[in-house]
Amino acid sequence: MTNRDNMRNRIKLFIVLSSVFVSLSTYSQRMVPLGLGWANNSVNTTIFRKNSLVSHNSIQFAAYYDTDGYVVLAKRNVKDKEWQKERTQYTGNVKDAHNSISIMLDGDGYLHLSWDHHGQALNYAKSIEPYSLTMGDKEMMTTISEGNVTYPEFYKMPNGNLIFIYRDGSSGRGNLVLNAYDLQTREWTQVQNNLIDGENARNAYWQCYVDKQGTIHLSWVWRESWLVETNHDMCYARSRDEGATWTNSKDELYETPITLVSAEYAARIEQDSELINQTSMTTDAKGNPYIATYWSNKETGIPQYHIVYNDGKEWNTLALNFRQTSFSLKGGGTKKIPISRPQLVSANNGKSLYLLFRDEERNTKASMAICKNIKKPRWEIKDLTDFELGSWEPSFDTELWKEKRLLHLFIQSTTQVDGEGQADVEPSMVYVLEVDKF
Repeated sequence: MTNRDNMRNRIKLFIVLSSVFVSLSTYSQRMVPLGLGWANNSVNTTIFRKNSLVSHNSIQFAAYYDTDGYVVLAKRNVKDKEWQKERTQYTGNVKDAHNSISIMLDGDGYLHLSWDHHGQALNYAKSIEPYSLTMGDKEMMTTISEGNVTYPEFYKMPNGNLIFIYRDGSSGRGNLVLNAYDLQTREWTQVQNNLIDGENARNAYWQCYVDKQGTIHLSWVWRESWLVETNHDMCYARSRDEGATWTNSKDELYETPITLVSAEYAARIEQDSELINQTSMTTDAKGNPYIATYWSNKETGIPQYHIVYNDGKEWNTLALNFRQTSFSLKGGGTKKIPISRPQLVSANNGKSLYLLFRDEERNTKASMAICKNIKKPRWEIKDLTDFELGSWEPSFDTELWKEKRLLHLFIQSTTQVDGEGQADVEPSMVYVLEVDKF
């Protein structure tokens, strides 16, 4: 291709992007401070925290590691600026950014906490009473497959029950476990010991979403080894009975465990495509799934955010195509990456989509790409902060959004050194950013 051809293609791309994207300036938001948190890596701000913030009956809880690696819990009424805080008896190895904190409130208001996992035995505790910041003793859930836990995530069902999912095993050699908490018995049971089987050759890196009907939506990429460049493809499954049975998007029953051969493929994406793992998903009012991620195409080599979605008939892929710089996603461990993994929020019965992200092209601010009508995708981009956030990735109060359509983001400036290194930075303030206007 000649230089003239390259220039012509760039001009065409600019014209297209100019008609699709509008960049909006930062505007004032309510930023509520929490306290100083560990900032030498991204352990407080990694996207697979499910959740960093969680609400029930207008009481909001937050969790983060402080400067000494202790788990700190906080709560407030969502209308208040002041927090009640308690430093728990629990610590984590904050030098490993995998060891994030996950919290969730069950339907009775008990707080469930899991922390400090990267191939460790399960760390789990529950509050001593509803809406309390005081946690009970560490305990086991089911005693089954709890010795090699990574990526613990809580999700609440519409009836107040909980599910808890995690990887049993190691990168490239792990299986997906699903436990369920019954509100009546206040006990955990293991529903799936090996929902997605890597067959000792790979593992699934997933994202999960529970819709208003109680359907569990699960999507994942496969990884063939511990190297991130071996990520490939996007798969899908769902359950309408709290994880007991699973189907594909056409309601065809899976035989579990789901494998490389039996999985439904929502998008075919090759290895070495800068495909990231552990992103986010949501649904529209009909329960159709929408998955947010990023990868690069062979023509440009520029990683772009994508939406992979099912319209009720078939899978579709929408590329946002607003990024202009390339990077290579290779190696193992926690990567220092110029863009964050995206969070996806739906509104207006799924007609509107909001993609939350961070990008060095926008000076690492918290940003939002807004699409008012997914059937006629025109995206507006606005910055939600006026300061840099380093290696921050978005997480938000999922339950508050479901209940009240209030978007509250966990905000902290952190610095990730590539491959589990440690930055030499001062502790930084943890905030809750209340996004009032879209």
